[in-house]
Amino acid sequence: MKIKSYFSRTVEDAMAMASQELGPEAMLLNSRKAPPEARHLGEYEVVFANGIPANEAAEAVPETQTSVSTSTRSPVGDQLSRDVADLKKELEGMRRTLTRSVMAPPQWVGASPDLSDAYGVLTGNEVGPDLAREIVQSAESRVIGARPPQKRAPQRLDKAAFHRALVEEVESRFKVQATLGRGELRPKIVALVGPPGAGKTTTLVKLAVNYGLASRCPVLVLSMDTYRVAAAEQLRCYSAILGVGFQVLETITALAQTIEENRGKELIFIDTPGFGFGDMDSASDLAQFLSTRPDVDPQLLLPASMKSADLSRIVDSFEIFRPQRLLFTKLDETGSFGPILNESARTGKPLSFFTNGQRIPEDLETASRERLAELILTGYSSQARTAA
Repeated sequence: MKIKSYFSRTVEDAMAMASQELGPEAMLLNSRKAPPEARHLGEYEVVFANGIPANEAAEAVPETQTSVSTSTRSPVGDQLSRDVADLKKELEGMRRTLTRSVMAPPQWVGASPDLSDAYGVLTGNEVGPDLAREIVQSAESRVIGARPPQKRAPQRLDKAAFHRALVEEVESRFKVQATLGRGELRPKIVALVGPPGAGKTTTLVKLAVNYGLASRCPVLVLSMDTYRVAAAEQLRCYSAILGVGFQVLETITALAQTIEENRGKELIFIDTPGFGFGDMDSASDLAQFLSTRPDVDPQLLLPASMKSADLSRIVDSFEIFRPQRLLFTKLDETGSFGPILNESARTGKPLSFFTNGQRIPEDLETASRERLAELILTGYSSQARTAA
């Protein structure tokens, strides 16, 4: 079996290249935006395989055509995705270890190995240095009491007590609101906004299944994304599989009218185009509508794998939508979860949901303080258990 990635300006061009080289029997395994390190090769990456045994080829389907049932997913594509994700996490872990080993601890930690270890775990997980310092010092104060630094002699802390204090401090730095809609207003109207490739369409379907169909609530899906090729068709297919209403709308007037005509629904989801830094001018009309409607809940989707500096730029640029909550996607594609904490603490915006894979509807979870603290303090938790 031969597996190969093709990069091109459009998905269609990449598919044509694969068909020409691998032949008409080539099987599409995955298509996505090219990662930053390969963006110079083309805007999109399409993965094809050739020479799949007949018994596997009969089961293999493109990821972009994944149905709600996981039994129809391609075993080859799944294994490839898992291998790539595991490799990314392993490399990220090596990077964090090297970072901690070459960086001398700041002077304020003194000679305390506990403070140094905790600070190293936090900053290695890309928690901002200032925030990491606040967390560690506050955790220390919880254990030994608040005393002036000059009178504080370096000492070994109770590992278990200090770990509990660290968890409590991390959890106190952000808020969680795992809800849809605004208050008790009906219908609950949720607009998913975010940059290109954040996973809005897939996340919308997961939410529709988990919070609409599972509760037997009437659901309507609206798409304002007329920019991406076949974006509306992908969502139309999902809606047909789920048996929910679906409409493509091209104007703000049509969107407002459709909402008024469907007041009998329980849940209305609005899929929006992905806007980059240079696209905010074209987003102004939609942003004005969504941000001024008291019945619309705009939620900002952000990839967890993005660097903190880029996340801050995106969140600030999307402030024209006045998002109520932050929803982080692609937790399975990173090993550093500090940027989630950084952005939630910086903006004060609550976290709503996490997604950690492509499976529909399984790879969706409600955000929780315990979950994020666990992800960020994994290294220190292991040390605490070993010491205990």
